[in-house]
Amino acid sequence: MLKERGLTYGNANLIAIKAREAATGGAPSDEQLIDSYFAGKNAELRPIYDAVIECVRGFGSDVELDPKKTYVSLRRRKQFGQVGPAAGKLEVAVNLPGRAPTDRWTSMSGMATHRRRISDVESVDDELLDWLREAYEGA
Repeated sequence: MLKERGLTYGNANLIAIKAREAATGGAPSDEQLIDSYFAGKNAELRPIYDAVIECVRGFGSDVELDPKKTYVSLRRRKQFGQVGPAAGKLEVAVNLPGRAPTDRWTSMSGMATHRRRISDVESVDDELLDWLREAYEGA
């Protein structure tokens, strides 16, 4: 209806989102949004997420966590990675253009260039942290 009145898709969508938030008591906090990712069937992924985030925060005081609808964006000056549940595992994605994929890191398109899906805390290993650190340093 808003588009029919001349608004662009982006502006109409923003108004619809804000109206829905107002009707339900406001937008969720960042922590509520993150908690929602790991509710129900994804509950067992929360310790893995926490381990990844703890390591990433150790890269520097300039690391920012920016929760989105389905994942957490990892930012410095720009986004260098993202973390969230996907297909029953925790997906860790990084932005490393020009880096060749490996057996563990597959190519992807969108806001990141590579992703790796992990299912236990032991998978938060040196290789995973090296890729995240390289992406962080390039951001």
